[in-house]
Amino acid sequence: MNTSNEHNPISPTELHQWMESNKNFHLIDVLPDDRFRKIHLPHSVNACVFEVTFIDQIKTIVSDKNAAIVLCGSCGESMEAITAAGKLEHAGYTNIYVLIGGMEAWRAANLPVEGEAVDALDDAPPLKLEDQSFQVDTNKSVIEWTGRNAHSTHFGEVKIAAGEIAVKDGVITGVFDINMNSITNKDLEGNAMQPVLIAHLKSDDFFLTKLFPTAQLKIQSAKPVTEPCLSAPNFAVNGILELRGVKAELEFMATVTRTAENGLTAEAHFDIDRTRWNIIYGSARFFKYLGKHLVFDLISIQVRITADAH
Repeated sequence: MNTSNEHNPISPTELHQWMESNKNFHLIDVLPDDRFRKIHLPHSVNACVFEVTFIDQIKTIVSDKNAAIVLCGSCGESMEAITAAGKLEHAGYTNIYVLIGGMEAWRAANLPVEGEAVDALDDAPPLKLEDQSFQVDTNKSVIEWTGRNAHSTHFGEVKIAAGEIAVKDGVITGVFDINMNSITNKDLEGNAMQPVLIAHLKSDDFFLTKLFPTAQLKIQSAKPVTEPCLSAPNFAVNGILELRGVKAELEFMATVTRTAENGLTAEAHFDIDRTRWNIIYGSARFFKYLGKHLVFDLISIQVRITADAH
């Protein structure tokens, strides 16, 4: 994406000429301050575009809204500088330039830089998993659930009783035992209906925990996606969920990262259709007239896993 389409473009060579000729302008690096400390253009100052105080920071740097301002981001494909330019325009600044290609183009032109780590790699390396096994930390791992009907939403948690994860050739497999008797509700805390709802969920209307106290999620394969993005899921998961004695396939996306202790964390959120596991209470697919007992079929699940290396 070319960050110079809507604002005054300035090339690295032209900007360097401005510097050499002592032209009057303000050079602002709009990246986070930790990146600015590592590497930045000479004579630049920092105002991070992601901070809610960005415009206030700019006002302390540039009081004259007609002054020339040059904005530097990371590269031509990244939106920091163009986003900053839009914010400055909305704030009334009129003479805004965007450095074409940002820091990446500046360095490619062999122009000078400053900072504490000017030779550091710009990008975080992609996640690389070696063949290894992990044990789930049940105290740091949890499954959150949300159920809904036409008039209300209920949500709570259920605990993971045990879990093992294995990595081989970059593919993740695993087994997670879920303690269905641990199911809790949060939205009705302090309400006399809370224990009623929990008992309802444990009964044969829903999870029948008396006969099926444990559910199990078996990850058959979790494969890395191509060209992962740090803010998007990086693994495609295929598994089998056994719930209330019924096994059904499950597919979802997950975000897997390393911990500082060489373990793994994983986060995923998705919906399941409870009727696939014969949980049909309140489902209009199976009952003609439900009145106030209608319950939507989809349950939203959010899973957070922390696992330690064996």
